[in-house]
Amino acid sequence: MAQNTRYDILFEPVAIGPVTAKNRFYQVPHCSGTGHLRPQAHAAMRAMKAEGGWGVVCNEETEIHPSSDLSPYVENRLWDERDIPALRLMTDAVHEHGSLAGIELVHNGNHTYNLFSRAPALAVNDMSVSFGWPKQARAMDKSDIKELRRWHKQAALRSKEAGFDIVYVYAGHGMTLAQQFLLPEYNNRTDEYGGSLENRTRLIRELLEDTKEAVGDSCGVAFRFAVDELKGADGMQAEEEGRAVVELLAELPDLWDVNVSDWSNDSSTSRFNLEEGYQTQYTEFVKTVTSKPVVAVGRFTSPDMMVSLVKRKAVDFIGAARPSIADPFLPKKIEEDRIEEIRECIGCNICVSCDGMSIPIRCTQNPTMGEEWRRGWHPEFIRPKQSEQSALVVGSGPAGLECSMQLARRGYHVTLAEAADTLGGRVSAESNLKGLSAWSRVRDYRQQDLQQRGNVDIFTGSELSAEQVVELGIQNVFLATGAVWRRDGVGRSSRKPLPGVESAKVFTMEDIVSGVQMPSGPIVIYDDEQGYLGGVLADHLSSAGHEVIIVTPGSVVSAWTAYTLEQERIQTLLLKQGVKIIANHSISSVSDDNVTVSCVFTGKKMEIPCAGLLLVTERTRRTELYQSLIALKESGNKEAQPFNFELIGDALAPGLIADAVYSGHLAAQNFEEDPAEIERALFQRELPSLSIER
Repeated sequence: MAQNTRYDILFEPVAIGPVTAKNRFYQVPHCSGTGHLRPQAHAAMRAMKAEGGWGVVCNEETEIHPSSDLSPYVENRLWDERDIPALRLMTDAVHEHGSLAGIELVHNGNHTYNLFSRAPALAVNDMSVSFGWPKQARAMDKSDIKELRRWHKQAALRSKEAGFDIVYVYAGHGMTLAQQFLLPEYNNRTDEYGGSLENRTRLIRELLEDTKEAVGDSCGVAFRFAVDELKGADGMQAEEEGRAVVELLAELPDLWDVNVSDWSNDSSTSRFNLEEGYQTQYTEFVKTVTSKPVVAVGRFTSPDMMVSLVKRKAVDFIGAARPSIADPFLPKKIEEDRIEEIRECIGCNICVSCDGMSIPIRCTQNPTMGEEWRRGWHPEFIRPKQSEQSALVVGSGPAGLECSMQLARRGYHVTLAEAADTLGGRVSAESNLKGLSAWSRVRDYRQQDLQQRGNVDIFTGSELSAEQVVELGIQNVFLATGAVWRRDGVGRSSRKPLPGVESAKVFTMEDIVSGVQMPSGPIVIYDDEQGYLGGVLADHLSSAGHEVIIVTPGSVVSAWTAYTLEQERIQTLLLKQGVKIIANHSISSVSDDNVTVSCVFTGKKMEIPCAGLLLVTERTRRTELYQSLIALKESGNKEAQPFNFELIGDALAPGLIADAVYSGHLAAQNFEEDPAEIERALFQRELPSLSIER
């Protein structure tokens, strides 16, 4: 398909020092949960981005020394030459598609606690490590700084040997020594590395100069810099010291990679930053200060916005982490004028959560992410059908839509039956809640794809009985019938229904999104799931004018969302809106006008007035149709004998939307697959060599 000429500017080559990127699409460094433990998975994931057209594909934080050991988090490592072969897997794979490979070298200073290496932590001053372990880092003296420069230079040389084209100096996200030396909050030194901005910038300048001296003849040297901490006068601001740093170092790096700090701001969820390009207001000044190319991020998915940014000289490269995860083929789709096929990032930060859990990266929109090596999955292609069989998918939530789409892509004829009048299931429901509108992209992308296909029949308003399913004569049936929130209070803290719940005014998420009238008076939300939904519902109802009290056995609201970098924002938002938060308490009984809660530690009880109780505890799988079909088959009904029935998505095991999408994708991939191959893929993993080098 021909390229749309209005996007030509995005496909111009751009020089980065001695190397040249083939276009303006730049996958900035991002964590992946694969790193040094899973180098083959890491290489395959980055290679997919290169295949998808990204002109530059970078890796992630790459530790340069055992005193910057991020264990248990799985980043890359370049401690010594033994790490080179694993990294070369990535550079070879990226180069195969004509893209440049970048490496982000890092020493994390007091942001690491060296649990594996047990080396003393180093910092700009004597100070506590930033999280996770009750210990302190020691202040670096001049000999330590000299050693740091040596480690970084050695890592740069090893990066060149590993095949990287771009080598980073990294001062961002509140995570690196280079940034810690820069910020007065951390740096109270009285030597030439402290005090004035020029002194606090000294280490960065030295690292940049050392890196250019080591590899600048053949590698581009990039500087990743957070121009604003979004702390106002309490931190670095773009219009003040942020600009001053760029002015001091303007022409030294070959590329400026600019963003905001800390990570929760740089990777803000769509719930708190709905619009793409939300960082541009902080970063666009950089191009007015330096002649060197600039890359910036902002969850960009619109090609028209990308063109606008380049034409008005806000950036030279379109930077992306999360959009490149949601759609590794975003550049090719723009190049081939397939804009409507872009799988847009929804800004949910499921990808981010995987880093905190030290597991391979996952994505709500792209279920193949992280499975490129282990399962051999590709985001754009799936193996063709093996026979002329057809399939019936019952339910059009995230699992049903994904399963239908992938079966249709394989070439099977698919019938999709949905009981409701519209498609989307829980995605449609949850995207109607405050802050979650971007999540509708999960439905929209798949619905648009299915509606273009001649081998798909879609029926809404079609609730099927077991007999009707059999009567249709489609022998392969995937049941994506979903799950509903429990109304009895059974959850993490109690395996029995709450006493008195049967006579109380009880509501669930389904009631809220369907427009059920809530009573006047205090609404108590009992969040015993402790995921994202309890906080979302509290915000939604509070913003609508209801008095809201949220009770949770967790120590904070929506505790799981610490992994998506949202928890502090959620709790701050709710407190500012007047939501009363009662943490570390579970509900012990319910009446028609109050609930009794108990401290999870002492058992001490207190009563809370309650006009309505909104339960967010567990979900009940909707398996009635499945059970009826199985019963029909087991009864000896001859017409039902040839049928295969399979539960998928929340009907199989309730989880996140990402889990449901993955379940639907897996079912489509495994259809007519050899059971032995399915079993093999489940156990596929990278095993370390037992040879020991010392």
